[in-house]
Amino acid sequence: MKKLVAIMITGTTMFIGTAQSEKQQLSVKYPTTAKIGMVETYFGTQVEDPYRWLEDDRSEDTEKWVRRQNNTTFQYLDGIPFRSQLKNRLEALWNYEKIGAPFKEGPYTYFYKNDGLQNQYVVYRKKDGGKAEIFLDPNTFSEDGTTSLAGLRFTKDGSLATYLISEGGSDWRKGIVVDTKTMEIVEDTLVDIKFSGIAWKGNEGFYYSSYDKPEGSELSAKTDQHKVYYHKLGTSQKEDKVIFGGTDEEKHRYSQAYLTEDEQYLVVSASVSTSGNKLFIKDLSRSDAPLVPILTDTDSDSYIIENVGSKLYIVTNRNAPNKKVVTVDASAPEPENWVDFIPETENVLSPSTGGGYFFAEYMVDAVSKVFQYDYDGKRIREVALPGVGTASGFGGKKEDKEFYFSFTNYVTPGSSFKYNVETGTYERYWKPEIDFDPADYESNQVFYTTKDGTKVPMIITHKKGLKRDGTNPTILYGYGGFNVSLTPSFSIVNAVWMEQGGVYAVPNIRGGGEYGKKWHEAGIKMKKQNVFDDFIAAAEYLIAEGYTSSDYLAVRGGSNGGLLVGATMTQRPDLMKVALPAVGVLDMLRYHTFTAGAGWAYDYGTVEDNKEMFEYLKGYSPVHNVKEGVSYPATLITTGDHDDRVVPAHSFKFAAELQAKQTGANPTLIRIETNAGHGAGTPVSKTIEQYADIFGFTLFNMGFKELPNALLTEKIKD
Repeated sequence: MKKLVAIMITGTTMFIGTAQSEKQQLSVKYPTTAKIGMVETYFGTQVEDPYRWLEDDRSEDTEKWVRRQNNTTFQYLDGIPFRSQLKNRLEALWNYEKIGAPFKEGPYTYFYKNDGLQNQYVVYRKKDGGKAEIFLDPNTFSEDGTTSLAGLRFTKDGSLATYLISEGGSDWRKGIVVDTKTMEIVEDTLVDIKFSGIAWKGNEGFYYSSYDKPEGSELSAKTDQHKVYYHKLGTSQKEDKVIFGGTDEEKHRYSQAYLTEDEQYLVVSASVSTSGNKLFIKDLSRSDAPLVPILTDTDSDSYIIENVGSKLYIVTNRNAPNKKVVTVDASAPEPENWVDFIPETENVLSPSTGGGYFFAEYMVDAVSKVFQYDYDGKRIREVALPGVGTASGFGGKKEDKEFYFSFTNYVTPGSSFKYNVETGTYERYWKPEIDFDPADYESNQVFYTTKDGTKVPMIITHKKGLKRDGTNPTILYGYGGFNVSLTPSFSIVNAVWMEQGGVYAVPNIRGGGEYGKKWHEAGIKMKKQNVFDDFIAAAEYLIAEGYTSSDYLAVRGGSNGGLLVGATMTQRPDLMKVALPAVGVLDMLRYHTFTAGAGWAYDYGTVEDNKEMFEYLKGYSPVHNVKEGVSYPATLITTGDHDDRVVPAHSFKFAAELQAKQTGANPTLIRIETNAGHGAGTPVSKTIEQYADIFGFTLFNMGFKELPNALLTEKIKD
């Protein structure tokens, strides 16, 4: 890219109000951002795109822009008087031993553990009665902790394992095979694996998925033909056979392979978007068996969860928006032959298997209920959970008589329990020792009415004894898309926020999956505005009920939730004091041109669909709805320079628009984490620094000159 000449410079001195009437001054002079005369025409409408040059993540000009923006942002953040105190408190609270629920592979029981402030979790293992030993320590993968463990899969006998690593947060993975007994590397290294699991076939080899390496930048170039490969141990990756996805007829954006537990059937799932999949099986007991279609359309989300011989158990939302389990024989697996096994109910089903039983977890207003069934479909019992919250991990191998599950909610740090499948009893396996007392907090679910009369649930969590006087710093967090459900879970960063007297509120808005496929589809394409309306109504509820006011409200969300924040703050800039869009999808006219973005069209639609869809997208696209002369809330955009899922250009362009057009004293800054991606695998040290900055920025712009919790401030000093 040629050198660019800047023709617009923005620079403003900011005056930030304090909790008192006096003023506290912080000066921000925004870096130069060039405007290049780029115009694109959609259905006869010309749309300016002056910051398109920022899409070139490999250019020297973009790199310089990133450095200048970060210098400006960190100079501002350095002026926040209590930022270091927040970081110290985050470190102190984070520094406790964390252990994941164990799982058995071969003769070993494995578990993930973090001693406290380790950048990455370490994989340990032990034999019955033996001492735990380190199996894999991702903290040794790179000096700065930015190379993470991104997947681990064992052979059925546990003698071999393939682990995937991510470098700098990228979705592109490398795969390494090890002998689990000796820990010697068997094969090093498979490359360019993306959006993939690992499915071992005996000890001979495994299936994985990837795309051809794109032309141009691997961080932003489009990838849309996903292929399933089979890798035979002892051979070069160049010899790997394409099992599915290599022809025009088999072209899909997402293709995955997995095996049934008995390894009799290979299952291939193929999708053109993030919703709906085709389904195929191959009988591996026959060398000449073809890949047989079960579903040839993408009208449902379906997968095989279990089999007994040729009897298949399929989880599906086909003609069942809340999901059900059906059975069918592999010799004639088409939907017309399906028989209900666990029928659909009014609540969303997420089933699992283990110990010779099925476990049906239901979301009831976003809270877990779990029921145990035998293989005849008879309900054995409801599992009495430890409390009201989110249970996960019910499942294991068919021969297991015990397995482990986890439980958490917004005020209860995650604990794990050992469950006996025959008696239905369980005992606590591990409980964290953390400097946080759940008894001091309360978490309540409310239902509010949104713009079109729909009832929406929201869980509001805060310290007990909270005064509803409109002055409580509040974070409203949302997502609202892709059938994703926000269920109660504990977060260290949210605990620190609530220690400071903060309110944390999470509405289960449309577009999510809390009430099944119908709830999801009520917030997609031409109904996407419902999502923003639900979020706005949640903010209005919190204000009307005295939890907070516009001067003390922050809105936050990441990825699709970043779009939610961007759309909300541009539609209702008066509603909140602070906006925190993270790794957001913010340019709705071009999102589908980057990496696998075209796969999100089920939720969003694209400008290529028709004129009506173009106009609808342009009507809420955050990048295209920043207006001159508007006072937008104090905004801290966060992204990673190696994000190859939601490319950072979304955030770059949004920041440039805000800085050029913002009116008033509120700062509009962007914090760009270097050598970081979409979020998964981010080192603990970087996460702590990021949230110290986010919470510091939020409280400072709400007018606080010191941390609201003075007692905790003294505790930090001590």
